[in-house]
Amino acid sequence: MFIGGTGTISTASVARAVALGHNVTVLNRAASSVRAVPAGVEQLVADVRDSASVAAALGTRTFDVVADILTFTPVHARAAVELFRGRTEQYLFISTASAYQKPPARLPITESTPLRNPFWQYSRDKIACEDFFMAAYRDHGFPVTIVRPSHTYDHTRLPLLFGWTDVHRMRAGLPVVVHGDGTSLWTLTHTNDFAVGFVGLFGLPVAGEAFTITSDDVLPWDAVYRSVAAAAGVPDPLLVHVASEKIAALAPDLGPGLLGDKAHSVIFDTTRVKSLVPAFGTTIRFADAAHAILAWHVDHPEARVVNAEHMALSDRLAAL
Repeated sequence: MFIGGTGTISTASVARAVALGHNVTVLNRAASSVRAVPAGVEQLVADVRDSASVAAALGTRTFDVVADILTFTPVHARAAVELFRGRTEQYLFISTASAYQKPPARLPITESTPLRNPFWQYSRDKIACEDFFMAAYRDHGFPVTIVRPSHTYDHTRLPLLFGWTDVHRMRAGLPVVVHGDGTSLWTLTHTNDFAVGFVGLFGLPVAGEAFTITSDDVLPWDAVYRSVAAAAGVPDPLLVHVASEKIAALAPDLGPGLLGDKAHSVIFDTTRVKSLVPAFGTTIRFADAAHAILAWHVDHPEARVVNAEHMALSDRLAAL
C-alpha cells in the first residue's frame, strides 16, 4: 500500500509495483488531475491527517509493504506507527537526502554521513521523523526502512529557481538568476529510475536500515539551466550568478532550500541500494528529460504561469 501514490515520486513507483505483479493499494484524499493511477490499483479514500478516517478506510486490511510518502513531522510519524503497527511486515518511510550534513564535510555522501541541517526546518523535521521511527524499531520491532531521495523529478517538474518564469525570461532574452556561481554540483533523479530502486526493496529483510536512492546524473547548476534552455529553443541563455546568501536576504522564503540544500555540491554513493537491487541505475539523464518536460508544459497551458513577483525579484537580483 502507498500512502500517497499520485505525487512526483510515488506515481512511477506505483506503476513499477504494478508492472512487477504486486497487488497495489493507494490511500489518498482524492484522485489526481495530473497523474493517473494505473488500472487495477485499489484506491482507498481518506485524509491521512485524520487517523480515524484512515482506520475506517483500512478496516481489517494488512499489507506486506506500506510505502509512506506523506509523513513530514514527528506528529505524523507517531500517528503512522499507531496506525500500522501489526498491519505490515515492512514500512518504507520516504525521508530526504537534504537531511544529510549541510554543508557536507566530505563527498560522496553515504548513509553514514551525519544527519544535520541547521538551515532548513523541513530537513530537521524529516530527521526527527527518522529518529521516531528508528526508536519504534529498536523498542517495539516496528519494521521501518528509511529511504532518502534527493531531487527527484518527472515530466511536470522544472528544477529552476523560478520555474516557468525562468523559461519565459530565457525566451525573452532577459537575465535568469542562477544561485551561486553556477558550478556547484547537483544530483537529479528521474522518478522512473528512483522507482526501480525503491520498489526493488519491497519484501527484502532491511528493517532498521537506511538507503540513499539517487541517480548518478550529476550536473553543475549552469548545465541544468542550459539543458532547459536548449529544450526551450534558447541556445545561449543570459545566466546571471547571485550568491545564495544574497538571494536569501531578498527572498527569505527561498533561503532554507538554498542554504540548506541547493547551494552545496552533492554527490551520493548508492552502493548500498545497488548491492540489493542490481536493476537500479541511471537510465534517464536530465539533459534528455528536459525535452519531455518542455513538451508537457506546451500541452498544459495552466502550468505556463509567469509569476509577476518572480519577474520583479529576478530583475532586482540581476541588478545586484
